[in-house]
Amino acid sequence: MADGTTKTAKLTIDGKDYDLPVYSPTAGPDVIDIRKLYAQAGVFTYDPGFTSTASCDSTITYIDGGKGELLHRGYPIDQLAEKSHYLEVCYLLLYGELPSAAQLEDFENRVTRHTMLHEQMMYLFRGYRRDAHPMAIMVGVVGALSAFYHDSTDISDPWQREVASIRMIAKMPTIAANAFKYTLGQPFVYPRNDLDYASNFLRMCFAVPAEDYEVNPILSRAMDRIFTLHADHEQNASTSTVRLASSSGANPFACVAAGIACLWGPAHGGANQACLEMLQEIGTVDRIPEYIARAKDKDDPFRLMGFGHRVYKNFDPRAKVMKQSADEVLDLLGIEDNPTLQVAKELEKAALEDPYFADKKLFPNVDFYSGIILEAMGFPTSMFTPIFALSRTVGWISQWKEMIGDPQLKIGRPRQLYMGSTLRDYVDMENR
Repeated sequence: MADGTTKTAKLTIDGKDYDLPVYSPTAGPDVIDIRKLYAQAGVFTYDPGFTSTASCDSTITYIDGGKGELLHRGYPIDQLAEKSHYLEVCYLLLYGELPSAAQLEDFENRVTRHTMLHEQMMYLFRGYRRDAHPMAIMVGVVGALSAFYHDSTDISDPWQREVASIRMIAKMPTIAANAFKYTLGQPFVYPRNDLDYASNFLRMCFAVPAEDYEVNPILSRAMDRIFTLHADHEQNASTSTVRLASSSGANPFACVAAGIACLWGPAHGGANQACLEMLQEIGTVDRIPEYIARAKDKDDPFRLMGFGHRVYKNFDPRAKVMKQSADEVLDLLGIEDNPTLQVAKELEKAALEDPYFADKKLFPNVDFYSGIILEAMGFPTSMFTPIFALSRTVGWISQWKEMIGDPQLKIGRPRQLYMGSTLRDYVDMENR
């Protein structure tokens, strides 16, 4: 954060004035510095959900919900999704600049050669029930990485931080694919160094020992875009969880496991799953008008999932690129035999043509299209959030690395507005 500021905000409490510094970011609203407010005035601020509080300063990702803008290190997400690929975006998020050809080759080689898991970790998967949710498996296995890779848990060592970062980016697809295979009762498929990141993940998910899986480049590109478009999203709940956990000095594997646990919540990482479940509830194309009418009815609790966004008040900048991928995948795989995908295409058309949704700015978002793509590829809804976690790992790690290197780092300690009982004496059992 800049040391100097030319602005101040004046806060008056019980007739006494307090001057608070105001900082201007490179983009976004000004920020009032209240760090010394409690020491000076003896009061806290109250902001449930921290939706009006900046918990850190960061140079990684910027969102302007009103403009429908998402920037990674200053680069628009639509340009990155169109012209770049996931591992190059990983490099950008981790190191701050786009790589040279030599830098990218070195980075891709390091990631590719860390995709294997310690063989003893395979026993961890077999310890879960066959009907365990893949996210439950991922939380446990990622947290257990610290039990197998002791040489990259010292957060005070820059080299160990680097090794841990590469390991998590490299191993997360293997962990997610193994969780998927385990719930299917199929053998694990080991990664291959001759495949790109997205193709390797698809093969680990869908190949079997009796028959290999030939990855279609359209599907690989669509998966790579899903990874790219979910790579980071500023200080959301799971990223804030990773930062809060890391502020205590916890090892990076434990911090990312905490982020996965937070992402598992349906209000955060389950949006594309909720969208597919809604499409399945609608069931057939002829019922779409009924659900459109319900969505317009203020007295009906039903809402169209996958339309509009909490942050983006205009349009989701990721949705345009994801729609293109969805169209390509559906053209390749077809929707004739899949009623859910038929409903998705017709619902998209009906909503885009209805003035009500345009006036409310309820456009299809990234979750709507990513859910369609994953359904078409053959993933069950239980795998949607694990794929989200895989994609977001680089964002969590980038935020973690930035925080560890911040000279202002302090352990997170939110305060509260206490509304409980005040001091009272213990009452013996016979007198209650």
